[in-house]
Amino acid sequence: MKTIANATSAPRQDAAPAKALLALIEKTLDDGKAENVVTIELNGKSSIADYMVIATGRSQRQVVSLAERLREEIDRGRPVPSLEGLPQGDWVLIDAGDVIVHVFRPEVRSYYNLEKMWGENSPDAGQAESLRA
Repeated sequence: MKTIANATSAPRQDAAPAKALLALIEKTLDDGKAENVVTIELNGKSSIADYMVIATGRSQRQVVSLAERLREEIDRGRPVPSLEGLPQGDWVLIDAGDVIVHVFRPEVRSYYNLEKMWGENSPDAGQAESLRA
């Protein structure tokens, strides 16, 4: 698992709940065999959340399964997370408040390359160029 931290910002005082949620999300993705999981610390970069997690599922079925498993795990003792894109299974966005999770099929992840937007290359960024050609 890869973590991208913003070296110029100090951790917030109330970061413990966000870190616990992040740990739960990372464990759930690992248990579900998600690939190329990248965690981006958003502190100092954006106010939308503390962390963004980007992961790949090998198929639409696995993307949907990972998203549903995340919803179930996050829902235990926390507000129900918002999910977008679940019926298609190409790219599912899970808004869990302090942590935003993107689960992609490999070619969709390569095409959008969200890591590049946040200052880091995707683990499989080379595929994006071949898809655009």
